Amino acid sequence: MVKKYIPRDISWLSFNDRVLQEAADEDVPLSERIKFLGIFSNNMDEFYRVRVAGLKRALALNEKDAKEIFFERPQEILDMINKSVIKLQRKFDHIWDKVQVEMAKQKVFIKTAEELDKKQQEFVKDYYEEEVESNIIPLLLDDSRPMPYLRDKSLYLGIAMRKTDWEYETRFVIIEIPTNQNGRFILLPSPKHEKHVMLLEDVIRFNLPFIFSYFGFDTFMAHAFKITKDAEFDLDNDINTTLVEKIEKGIKNRRKGKPTRFVFDKDMDSSLIELLIKKLHLTKKDSIIPGQRIHNFKHFMSFPKVFKAESKPEERTSFDHPDIAGRQRISDVLLKKDVLLSFPYHNFHPVIDLLRESAMDPQVTAIQMTIYRMAENSKIANALVNAARNGKEVTVMLELRARFDEEHNIDWKERFEMEGVQVLLGLPDKKVHAKLCIIKKRVNNKTLQYGFVSTGNCNEKTAKIYGDYCLMTSNRTVMADINKIFAVLKKPKVDISQSLKPCTNLLVCPTNMRDAIMAYIDKEIIEAQNGRKAHIIIKVNSLSDKTLIKKLYEAAEAGVKIDLIIRGIYCAMNQKRFKEPIHAISIVDEYLEHARVLYFYGGGKEHVYISSADWMPRNLDHRIEAAVYIINKKIKTELIDMLHIQLKGNVKARILNNSLDNTYVTNNEPPFRSQVETYRYLRSKVKE
Repeated sequence: MVKKYIPRDISWLSFNDRVLQEAADEDVPLSERIKFLGIFSNNMDEFYRVRVAGLKRALALNEKDAKEIFFERPQEILDMINKSVIKLQRKFDHIWDKVQVEMAKQKVFIKTAEELDKKQQEFVKDYYEEEVESNIIPLLLDDSRPMPYLRDKSLYLGIAMRKTDWEYETRFVIIEIPTNQNGRFILLPSPKHEKHVMLLEDVIRFNLPFIFSYFGFDTFMAHAFKITKDAEFDLDNDINTTLVEKIEKGIKNRRKGKPTRFVFDKDMDSSLIELLIKKLHLTKKDSIIPGQRIHNFKHFMSFPKVFKAESKPEERTSFDHPDIAGRQRISDVLLKKDVLLSFPYHNFHPVIDLLRESAMDPQVTAIQMTIYRMAENSKIANALVNAARNGKEVTVMLELRARFDEEHNIDWKERFEMEGVQVLLGLPDKKVHAKLCIIKKRVNNKTLQYGFVSTGNCNEKTAKIYGDYCLMTSNRTVMADINKIFAVLKKPKVDISQSLKPCTNLLVCPTNMRDAIMAYIDKEIIEAQNGRKAHIIIKVNSLSDKTLIKKLYEAAEAGVKIDLIIRGIYCAMNQKRFKEPIHAISIVDEYLEHARVLYFYGGGKEHVYISSADWMPRNLDHRIEAAVYIINKKIKTELIDMLHIQLKGNVKARILNNSLDNTYVTNNEPPFRSQVETYRYLRSKVKE
């Protein structure tokens, strides 16, 4: 039987393999290679928390339902995952070995407890006593004691202790490594022209004789391990509890989640390994993975800046958009023309400045905005708070169910409400993922409206590394559509299918976006069947929606030219019956490709949208999403040009094919790195 789809989770592992390719690439600066290893590790943690946990819960579903959701039986996918993860881990270990060789060439060394000179030994002992000791709580582990509570995301030392005069007996202890309090990396006193770094777990290892000095132990075997837990939680249907209470309860339940993975140093005491497996109630079907000495590699995304200064290329420096450079007010510009910000090439500050202006402008009466994920000390949120303090009517749709940001958003909910901001919590069964803002001001008894529609979060931190688009506009039809969405969010019990149906410039999930996309593809199919040019370009993070994939298959069978730029999950497969094979690439480079763009040739009319929605069932059917139609001809041309720049890339682009082998795009053209060329393209617009 010919397979028609790639299972989502297997495709995701292929994406994480592309991240490893960046870590292996010797042309990538060494500090960036280490960061990519950290990203790979962090990605894998979340994969086990969410996807593997979901597959394990899906084992209880009947086979038909499970195959409809996952494309294969869950157990088959879990078996494939285990095989893939083993290969990826071996690849990771090999790359890390090579990276350490390169670090040594730059005289940067990670020191273990056994490798310290006398001066460093004194430093590590003093550092432990002054900075670490108060954060250490050893927990005894044996058959007679209940298993201590172990945190997901934390790193632990598993310690086997013996006394010389004990021939057989061993005592076991576990210690949580306090990385939140002390950080993971300690810079040691180093010889001239060298940099010595020590991991916090090795600082604790070195001090074990001191920690247990009162008990007479003289032999210690200490090895790192971590567990990953099921991070999903269900919101109960208790009508007597608020959404906030349900989420808080869910967060507490997440902490009790069942372990989905146990990763440990392969040199750990075998009896301790067996005891941990027993206490964690793990079986042979669970992911029990022996590994190398270092775990929780996610911390290496913030490895100390110890390498020789690597000059930042000009192509990595954000610049002002030419239409809003200088001292003019952002609102004055938007009331005259549309502006497309392309992050991280363009500076993010116009978004912040727009809200700051609005907070101070006496003519501004109201601000409405959706928020999904915010920066730690969000300037966006502070501007909204200041607007409320200045008497503006500020309404924030704050999505409390943004995974792993729930607690952060609940904290902001309380702060917003305390400052007089009206906080909307959305619809009971649908996350609000659309990125929208509308500002209203009263001038000469006339209401003016302007704002933006974005593909990414209003987050000044991620805007420096995420590739996204933000359309800033005062277009009346766009503003009218945003108003309709907020009207629904303010009255969550209304029929959204009817309330949002009249939207004209926005495609909205879950009401009309899917149908509109299908209709656009159908028109391209008709064009191809009639021998005319037909072309579709889709750029999204993930493509896993079976209905849309089938429609793309239909288009390929009719001869429509289809170009796909998919960063992550890609479940489509080319079929022999296609008249025009689907051309799909993935770009993994310094910036994370996060924008969603839809292009349909439309008989030469060229229809273009930017969108917040990926082509996944969760986005199209279970979230409030928005895609905005690009009216401005200049902006439309820019977006089309940037799509073609990405399709032309032959340095960081990989071919997405049926075998998931992540082959780089190669051709006879000169090297063309799409992110660098995008920078140059946008920079040239400043000089026009």
